[in-house]
Amino acid sequence: MKKFANSYIFASLFIFFSLWIRLFDVQPVGPEGSSIGFAGLNVAVHELFGMHLFWYKLTQLLGVAAIAVAAVFAVVGFIQLVQRKSLLKVDKKILMLGVIYILVILLYVLFEKVPFNYRPVVLDPAEGLEPSYPSTHTMIILTIFGTAIGVIGDYLKNAKLVLLLKIICLVIMAVTIVGRLICGVHWFTDIAGGVIISLFFINLFRDLTKEPAK
Repeated sequence: MKKFANSYIFASLFIFFSLWIRLFDVQPVGPEGSSIGFAGLNVAVHELFGMHLFWYKLTQLLGVAAIAVAAVFAVVGFIQLVQRKSLLKVDKKILMLGVIYILVILLYVLFEKVPFNYRPVVLDPAEGLEPSYPSTHTMIILTIFGTAIGVIGDYLKNAKLVLLLKIICLVIMAVTIVGRLICGVHWFTDIAGGVIISLFFINLFRDLTKEPAK
């Protein structure tokens, strides 16, 4: 459907990119000889930035902030459900946020079980190799803050506060992309995949909540 055109584009791009990672320039350049797609590009970017634990810890904190934001919307939805006594009477945007969050969780679990690439470093020797594609941290933060931008104005009437919060969301999203890239625990393609799938979820949310043209 034309309404979901952007969602289809980003979903198709993510699928194509994910498959291409398993086919293009695959070399055993990861820890313990693990094979990595786009090896030349990924190794070059990783060597350029190195590893910076400050950015790793900062993006971890931003992940906690994202979960807190999702929890706030979940509480809003629960309060509406109790007060209105019907799931169908809960605000459409809150319901659709719930749908998006569930899809994100399902995809998170999927990519933990089906590794495309492994991290360029072993963070915990006891854990060994860890799946790294897509960057689910990037996916979660970008999706939660990206969809929050479309909801904030519905519950806050102060225009300046709404604008400030939207700017903060955008800054957090930008810091997440940059920070997750230069912290050194992901390959470049992990971040790219995380951004693409986030754009799919953000556009899907917009498509699901878009009011029909009058």
